[in-house]
Amino acid sequence: MSVHLNYMFTAHIQVENSIEIGDSGKGHRRVIPITGGSFEGDLLKGIVLPGGADYQILRQDGVTEALAHYTIQTDDGVPIYVVNKGYRHGPKEIIDKLIRGEEVPDDTYYFKTSPVFETGSNKYDFLNKMIFIGEGIRKPSEVQIVFYQVE
Repeated sequence: MSVHLNYMFTAHIQVENSIEIGDSGKGHRRVIPITGGSFEGDLLKGIVLPGGADYQILRQDGVTEALAHYTIQTDDGVPIYVVNKGYRHGPKEIIDKLIRGEEVPDDTYYFKTSPVFETGSNKYDFLNKMIFIGEGIRKPSEVQIVFYQVE
């Protein structure tokens, strides 16, 4: 038995400044609005629709728990709902820069996700039935995520 990763697509998710909720008892809560973007791969491409958000908890141990809800739309007009949960952590000085919206080298922190897709489209129904993982990079005004299907 073996596991293989197949590249699906790369998403460029546009985000705005965070809304700082504050310490909620679980950590520092913040909400990052998703305003648009695009995605492209061999099997599907399209746009990221505005209106989603990433609901984050910055934990005391330095780990950011991300829980993003948003919708993508393929270039042939099919909407796909995405729930993407993940973790981001690294050296304190790197994470502090990311939180301030500064650019840092891509390989200096951990940022992995486990997305779940939902669609009513027969063409893209495989998204409803497979396991995927994502590898993220945080830029000042966007999040880049490379999505892989686990086989």
